[in-house]
Amino acid sequence: MTVNRPVLDDLAVGDVVATRTLTFDRARLVRYAGASGDFNRIHWDEAFATGVGLPGVIAHGMLTMGAAVGVVEDWAGDPGAVVDYQTRFTRPVVVPRDGAALVEVTATVGALDVQARTARVDLTATFEGVRVLGKAQAVVRL
Repeated sequence: MTVNRPVLDDLAVGDVVATRTLTFDRARLVRYAGASGDFNRIHWDEAFATGVGLPGVIAHGMLTMGAAVGVVEDWAGDPGAVVDYQTRFTRPVVVPRDGAALVEVTATVGALDVQARTARVDLTATFEGVRVLGKAQAVVRL
């Protein structure tokens, strides 16, 4: 299978290179807890989560962060092309008992370094119209 990889010379700052809607339901939280070993009750116990002041059960921050950068990995055509990734958690993603929480992710070229052959891709991740990741930036070697 041939993978179409982006070409640095074809990119410009401001280009939207990918968008995706991420879906988080309670089953996904359980699977992530098992894979990560993070069984904190705020991720599965409604009464506990609200008891500590949260609006409900919340998605793991690292799950949200990892799923968001997957948008860039897919665009790059190689997860190994992402050589740096940083973000801040700004708001929790509340996952309802029934149904799912939807996080909208947009990946935009924020900077290009022709000498290093890298593109900085800025991610905007929003839940219910509010950013859940702040200063989310991935550096991709092209």
